[in-house]
Amino acid sequence: MIEVQPDLEVDGLTVQFGGLVAVNGVTLNAGAGSVTGLIGPNGAGKTTIFNACTGVVPCHAGSVRLGPHDLGHLSTAGRASHGLGRTFQRMELFDSMNVTENVALGPEAFLAARRPWSQLACARNQRRDIRARTKEALDRCGIAPMGRQRVGDLSTGQRRLVELARAMATPFHFLLLDEPSSGLDVVETERFGQIISRFVAETGIGILLVEHDMALVSGVCSYIYVLDFGNLIFQGPCAEVLSSETVRAAYLGSDAISEGEASQVASRA
Repeated sequence: MIEVQPDLEVDGLTVQFGGLVAVNGVTLNAGAGSVTGLIGPNGAGKTTIFNACTGVVPCHAGSVRLGPHDLGHLSTAGRASHGLGRTFQRMELFDSMNVTENVALGPEAFLAARRPWSQLACARNQRRDIRARTKEALDRCGIAPMGRQRVGDLSTGQRRLVELARAMATPFHFLLLDEPSSGLDVVETERFGQIISRFVAETGIGILLVEHDMALVSGVCSYIYVLDFGNLIFQGPCAEVLSSETVRAAYLGSDAISEGEASQVASRA
């Protein structure tokens, strides 16, 4: 039986840096058991929304809720302990450690943050749970055979899977994935999308995905929000968003959505 997971609700979020409004009153809802897309040109404010949700930067106005919990007053660690996890554009891995050790750091750090005394003494059942979560995540991402390999010796695609496995191994209730396919080729990106979709279907966990690869977005997202210059300019089902003239105009000059991509997505709907 799949555990009921919480939705992520962002309401009227505004983030300012001095006189610059980086995010302007954005409201979005990313549901459990689905992948929600957050797209837009470079500099649109997508990562800033992630940083505000996780407490890395302060909010000037608005609220962030994970299920019944208002996260606004919590620290970054406090939000993570309530189950909000994320990955970063730049991978945060330990190159000198092997794959299994890197993945195990996720649940280990989560446990240490919630129960600081556990750093001094970890109960046998807790160690068993960490091992089980690590193995399950390695298997989900298909990287169990390389468990003893040094992460610094892996390809970009393999390193991305290690990062994803660590997030999956950690007992989060909702994940924010920030450009997880960066540096991957077409085959690796397709495999990445399959892993994400299967994980969501099997666990009921929700994902908010920031991504420039429209093939990945169209393959995994059921609903998309479009950001430009800090403002929400469009939202809707995947096919509707990617065929929108408003959305395509926002992308012109950067990561333009082609006619072919839009028509291909529409044909799937």
